[in-house]
Amino acid sequence: MALGSLRRECVHGVVRRTGRVGQALRRIEELDPALHAFVEVWPGESLAREREAVARRLPLGGLPFAVKGPSGIRSYAARRLIAAGGVPVGATSVPGPGTYWQTWGQGAHGRTVNPWRADRTPGGSSAGAAVAVAAGMVELATGSDGAGSVRIPAAWCGVFGLKTTRGLLPSPDRSGLASAGVLARSAAGAERYLRHVLDGYEPPAAPALPLPAVYSEDLGFADVDPEVAGIVRAAVDRLVAAGTVRLLDADCALLDPVRAWQAVRGGTPGDPEAVAVRRANDGRLDDLFAAAPLLLSPVTPNRPHGHEGPGDLYSTALTWAFNLSGHPAASLPAGFTGDGCPVGLHLVARRGADVSLLGMARAVENTLPTVRS
Repeated sequence: MALGSLRRECVHGVVRRTGRVGQALRRIEELDPALHAFVEVWPGESLAREREAVARRLPLGGLPFAVKGPSGIRSYAARRLIAAGGVPVGATSVPGPGTYWQTWGQGAHGRTVNPWRADRTPGGSSAGAAVAVAAGMVELATGSDGAGSVRIPAAWCGVFGLKTTRGLLPSPDRSGLASAGVLARSAAGAERYLRHVLDGYEPPAAPALPLPAVYSEDLGFADVDPEVAGIVRAAVDRLVAAGTVRLLDADCALLDPVRAWQAVRGGTPGDPEAVAVRRANDGRLDDLFAAAPLLLSPVTPNRPHGHEGPGDLYSTALTWAFNLSGHPAASLPAGFTGDGCPVGLHLVARRGADVSLLGMARAVENTLPTVRS
């Protein structure tokens, strides 16, 4: 249902002002005409779902969430959340035709904007999902990440974003590069997602601190904005000073994965150069994670750019290596640039360690509380 229909239903008193779904619909009504995070909103259906979830005492009890794009309602994760009593209130924006690498979504009212600075992109392709969570329109949103499409908008909108291990959940992408993911206000919010979409989920134990970690500003190849690098390094130093992280005397020097990613995406994964890069990077990451459970870096080499696009700079430079390797990876807020743009801290863990990664992310968040304000 379009937002215009939502406003008409509000006039006639259909959308209640009580309950979590009613509050979410009210926030969408108030904020989305300026932010353009949603392409569709489903007030009548979502209120009915909430009543059913509450009446049946389902675990999520009517938790409002958003799905990525109109097809997101059919995703495996969305179906599992609904079965657990989650309520999809609408579909969020994704880039439309002609927006290659520009990474802003196209909402019902127009171009999706960053909630911190309307002249900047929120990132993509889970653009509307990140904006909806950042603005408090929903408590969490589904996403998918083929090159950084969850982590980049999470970083640039100042929320938490998780890309799951490749193969852990069904991939929406034939190439297998894209993994299911979630955007939430915090790692604790993302944990509710994993708890209900994973079979055999067990809550993570609190990790022993300090966490042995490797920090890399550039993964060995990226050209990182000095202010972005400085903000992330300051966050890491704070983690070390608080006893949350212990940095190992090691680095992460990967080969630039750009051509390998493009080959896989283009349907030629057997390209000799792509195979060589992937083999080399997989070996280096295996060695790293044999020594430490956690890799830290900036999420992006740049701050949110304008809506015209990033030019020749790949915002994905620090994220897509882990789509090729399959490791789970998360973005959480690290701070802000001087011009008011959020910066993300990248956390990468061993393959299959998604639940442990959430536990480590919660420990990191506890040391960096001010960045979530």
